[in-house]
Amino acid sequence: MATNVYEGMFLLDSNRYARDPGGVSNEINQIVQKCGGEILVSRLWAEQRLAYPIDGHRKGTYWLTYFKLESTNQPQLLRACQLAESILRNLVLKVDDRLVDALVQHAASGSGPRQATTTAGGPATAVAEGGDDAADVDSDGDDSGEDSGEE
Repeated sequence: MATNVYEGMFLLDSNRYARDPGGVSNEINQIVQKCGGEILVSRLWAEQRLAYPIDGHRKGTYWLTYFKLESTNQPQLLRACQLAESILRNLVLKVDDRLVDALVQHAASGSGPRQATTTAGGPATAVAEGGDDAADVDSDGDDSGEDSGEE
């Protein structure tokens, strides 16, 4: 089967992460490895207040991971993430092969969160498992797909 590179964003329980940062972050790496994946980069992304409470949590810790995984093992990975008590939510996207090196290098450099971009290639840097683009954004920044008519 095909081995793809995936970007995983994991929303972690901030309380558990504060008590044991190494253990919680290592749990993500172990989940990926148990599913037959290979970690490329794994690091803290941000810790911030959530827009709405999730299971009673008002703060969350975001953990960014890039990893290689066979496509047939992805359902196993998603199920393991659902069962992990320290992971509140997760999003795993398939990364376009042309962008892998740049994204991994950027994540490894330890830079802060990526800024939102409205360039043609900006928001659609990763493709969901179904193969559809994540978002189509016009040059004026809206995602309606129609021209606003303003010049």
